[in-house]
Amino acid sequence: ERGGRDKGKREYTWGKQEDQEEPGAAKVEEPAANFGLSGLLAEETLTVKGVKLKYTEPAEARVPDKMWRLYVFKNGKALEGEAGVMHVHRQSMYLCGRERKVVDLPTDHPSCSGQHAVLQFREIEKDDPVTGFPRKHVYPYLMDLGSTNGSFINTEKLEPQR
Repeated sequence: ERGGRDKGKREYTWGKQEDQEEPGAAKVEEPAANFGLSGLLAEETLTVKGVKLKYTEPAEARVPDKMWRLYVFKNGKALEGEAGVMHVHRQSMYLCGRERKVVDLPTDHPSCSGQHAVLQFREIEKDDPVTGFPRKHVYPYLMDLGSTNGSFINTEKLEPQR
């Protein structure tokens, strides 16, 4: 049939919907779209191998341009060979802890947390003392990730998550 009905008994109308509504009928407003941040997408990106990471890299994260190393000591003595030197210049961050699924520098000591600390390389701008002009440098920063026993540089305790 023409004008509004087909064999499935669905009704079709012509024109704009607001033209079809009765003038005295109350309009039902649909809720406006919410484009705010829910955090669900970020939570997915913070999960690696089924483990939720405690740390995300900042925008100023950079791979260092110098060859940085960490020397491993046990009972006050440096370890010999490959186990005694860790090259930490190939990535912009290194996660330290006991959770071997996600960490880059595993620490098997019971006093360490699963995700204990992070060594983050950041690019910062400092004035060159010779020329006075600003230059960009990449420096390492060690941050404690809220571990139970804390993180130390020499004997100085770091503030958690700073």
